[in-house]
Amino acid sequence: MAPVVAAVEPFTLLKCLMPQDDGLGDDNGSTDVKPMKAHRRESDPAAALAGARHEFGEHGGVNMSIEASITLTVMEPDTMRRLFAGELGPERDDMYIYSRHFNPTVLALGRQIAVLEGTEAAYCTASGMSAISSVMMQLVGAGGHVVASHCLYGGTHALLSSFLPRTSGVNTTFVDTDDEAAVRAAVRPGETKVVYVETMSNPTLAVADIPMLARVAHEAGAKLVVDNTFTPLVVSPARLGATSSSTASPSSSAAAPTSSPVRMTVSLTCKCAICGPASLVNSMMDLQDGALMLLGPTMYAKVASELAGRLPHLPLRMQEHSRRAGEFATRMRRLGLRVTYPGLPDHPHHDRLRTMGNPGYGAGGMLCVDMGTEARANRLMHHLQNTTQFGLMAVSLGYYETLMSCSGNSTSSEMAPDDRARAGISPGLIRVSVGYNGTLEQRWEQFEQALALVQQETPGAGAIMSCKAL
Repeated sequence: MAPVVAAVEPFTLLKCLMPQDDGLGDDNGSTDVKPMKAHRRESDPAAALAGARHEFGEHGGVNMSIEASITLTVMEPDTMRRLFAGELGPERDDMYIYSRHFNPTVLALGRQIAVLEGTEAAYCTASGMSAISSVMMQLVGAGGHVVASHCLYGGTHALLSSFLPRTSGVNTTFVDTDDEAAVRAAVRPGETKVVYVETMSNPTLAVADIPMLARVAHEAGAKLVVDNTFTPLVVSPARLGATSSSTASPSSSAAAPTSSPVRMTVSLTCKCAICGPASLVNSMMDLQDGALMLLGPTMYAKVASELAGRLPHLPLRMQEHSRRAGEFATRMRRLGLRVTYPGLPDHPHHDRLRTMGNPGYGAGGMLCVDMGTEARANRLMHHLQNTTQFGLMAVSLGYYETLMSCSGNSTSSEMAPDDRARAGISPGLIRVSVGYNGTLEQRWEQFEQALALVQQETPGAGAIMSCKAL
């Protein structure tokens, strides 16, 4: 069976910058799509998103329609053959086959996220792990080698250390990716397929040197894959890779993303999108060996519609997440708590984040507080949720409520104790996703009250106080 994507021109289905069509056609009544003129590259993700193609509803609604059908109809028998042969497709002909291939609503969200991340294409999946797993299977292949950060989300660490070795013979070398010499020593030219890192590590909040890693990966013939979960809008990894490339200038990188050493980015702006060169997403949709096509981790159309409606105010929310996290981290430090936040001047990667980050979005909404022991961490979280209503004990991030969890026994529990220690994840480390509801002063008062209760209940609680950052 032929690929679903036509080979006549490079990736016509998922390009994020599409021709604008007012639906009225030209003066002769034709509705043929006209070639699109080049657009100015926006450095601010919010500005880029505002300039993206707007999808109207079926009857002119300001919101795009939800296409909930799994399978879609063709009007002539030969049309289906041409669709499967790649002669017809969604972008050029507004024709679809089956939701695992492409869904109009999900495809529209993909365009928006690609614009937001500064990549040529994006494909939305049902979960973050499905995006990461699909990308690694596609890029690494059986028996391949990966160089990865020793501090990753627990599920990703398990994927690389246990699942892929067992199922595909993939071998991963975990290193301190802040050490260029260590990364270079771990890379095997001709064998290493992927260098994998998180923009801001989960949960320790180390900030990756993306330009350096892109350079190392490019020189070794490997691809840099970046999980951008913690830093949507704050950092645009693909843009950093493009500007560090010797073959793509900042002004031309949008038009020629495949020349970037960041060959693709697992962008989890909505926690479930693969963003990168169109050639990569195209290969992942191949009918014969495409990971997305054959594994089927497709996002549901109703979820895509909800996310598309939230993206326009994501910049405002991220700014408030960052503002509150920065203020809380500063006040926690004044109390003597061991707090980690990249926005604090003494964070080892503070200057790096300022250099790489997009102006105006701060240092993100995540911070960590180390209470020394798991017992003290649990007591603090208990009072923060059940006594003062500061936040909720729950995993994930980006919610309007503050979310908190003890990483060692939750999102990093897949890692062995030695691996957690090597990554800097202590038993008492609390990961906090700072929300934005209520007033800042109201929430801070709740935090102080909960902390005072822990100090009263815990003998020698003063030992948890230290001005030394993680």
